[in-house]
Amino acid sequence: MKTVTTLIFLLFTTTPSLAAEAEGVPPPPEAYCKWEMVNYSIPASLCGLKGEAPRGEKVVADAARGNCLACHELPIKGVEAYGTIAPPLSGVANRLSEAQLRLRVVDSRHLNPNSIMPGFYRNPSLINRPGKGYEGRTFLAAQDVEDVIAYLVTLK
Repeated sequence: MKTVTTLIFLLFTTTPSLAAEAEGVPPPPEAYCKWEMVNYSIPASLCGLKGEAPRGEKVVADAARGNCLACHELPIKGVEAYGTIAPPLSGVANRLSEAQLRLRVVDSRHLNPNSIMPGFYRNPSLINRPGKGYEGRTFLAAQDVEDVIAYLVTLK
């Protein structure tokens, strides 16, 4: 039994990726794509990516990723419980352009420095005291953000 325990210990201490997975630490961060704010919006997609609305709906509803339902009411079938501390997002595409939505998802503190909404694609160097293993990361990948934007622009 001692030999098996020693082998398991060596496996996890000598294989960083397996040890990281066992601790729940995500893989290394993807490269961060710089973006430019123009007139309180981000006109260009992140990293030149194109989003897909069905994937975006999954991100906003996923409590481990976007978790938008914690604060916003969204017209997602089968979801009856949602937060009410942020504006409802039904009809948001009638009020805001794609570029305006992108800035709000990327980093709403450019509009309101006191916003409690997380900056889902905030520059990692601006994130104060990230959790262990999360240094140099954004909360969502650029593709996830573009998928969320593609979903939000369908909400008319």
